[in-house]
Amino acid sequence: MTDTLKLASRTGRMHASEIRELLKLLSRPDIISFAGGIPDPELFPTEAFRSAFDAIMTGPEQTSALQYAPSEGYGPLREWLVEYMARIGVSCELENIVMMSGSQQGLDYLGKLFLNPNDTALVTWPAYMGALLAFNPYEPNYDRITLMGNRPASDFSARAEAAGGEVKFAYLSSDFLNPTGETLTLAQRNRMLDLAEQLDIAVIEDGAYQELRFDGDAIAPIQALDIERCGNINQARTIYCGTFSKTLSPGLRVGWVCGRRDIINRLVIMKQAADLHSATINQMATYQVARAGFDAQVAKANAVYRHRRDCMLAALDKHMPAGVTWTRPEGGMFVWVTLPDGLDAAELLARSLETEKVAFVPGRPFFADGSGENSLRLSFSCMKDDQIEEGMMRLGRLFRTAKSALK
Repeated sequence: MTDTLKLASRTGRMHASEIRELLKLLSRPDIISFAGGIPDPELFPTEAFRSAFDAIMTGPEQTSALQYAPSEGYGPLREWLVEYMARIGVSCELENIVMMSGSQQGLDYLGKLFLNPNDTALVTWPAYMGALLAFNPYEPNYDRITLMGNRPASDFSARAEAAGGEVKFAYLSSDFLNPTGETLTLAQRNRMLDLAEQLDIAVIEDGAYQELRFDGDAIAPIQALDIERCGNINQARTIYCGTFSKTLSPGLRVGWVCGRRDIINRLVIMKQAADLHSATINQMATYQVARAGFDAQVAKANAVYRHRRDCMLAALDKHMPAGVTWTRPEGGMFVWVTLPDGLDAAELLARSLETEKVAFVPGRPFFADGSGENSLRLSFSCMKDDQIEEGMMRLGRLFRTAKSALK
């Protein structure tokens, strides 16, 4: 037998997530980890889920909870999501919602739906690493979304054509972007729609952190603005990916896609071919917990995360050397740090794990072109006050030493 089998060429673009690898460090008690952008398990509504599962398995739905189910998803949860989307400004019907095994599955399906080899996806610089990993197997090229300045749509089209394909969609997070924590202004959201209309492409809006707002006023999702322009979700070009992972539980893998009927129908067909349907019992439990206390759970999480963000920003102000800058997010789970030119965050991570016992995520994997070597992502979601203070002190010492060595 040969040592290697004949794999598809697309596998050359499939790589392990650096974040998933770094998450293994969470089990080491000597490491202060700001790496994993995960919700604090102490905030999970554990008792509510225990009660929900008990009720399901002792009630009239126990058989259907364990049976095959429609690919579209659990009806009552989809109905709840229609009401939820209306609350954030998106008017839709049941036919516009399909359940996914986390919104990550939605990104994978959308990449498969839109991308031919050599087509172009527009993404931010940096972008959510998981989205790049989801799109990469479909062999796209990437171009940078520019929502400031006057880069004409024809330039995007010309670059895509020169690369052997077409511009197919723009992907971005509008609120508290993973990894930078930044939020698009209303003007930037409208500029994104202007560009998409000029290019006649879809917009994939990642709403994973939509609910985690600590400061400032909520801004309408791009999909809501799109519907205002065209009059009906079934005419809109924006596709919204949502998830319960950051608010209720990531382990149950319950997410959804909201979009025009023809796109949802195609996603349903893809789901039938892939995993038939997402776990019904998990959707049932999520519905019961969301219906009983979604807003209270979000408020509880936001109070904790707001405090930890404030602790991290104060510790950065206190401990970082001159020349190091960072974002000041209004919500989410992340602060983005930019180091002086000449410093490589990946090299500093290796040094940090050895000498300072602090983990973070280097910035390069978030850039489609492999740049951003002098940047890094810090997550404050799971760290207590003393860990944040100690971790920033250690990183400040590391960065100060590395900066001095540049001279």
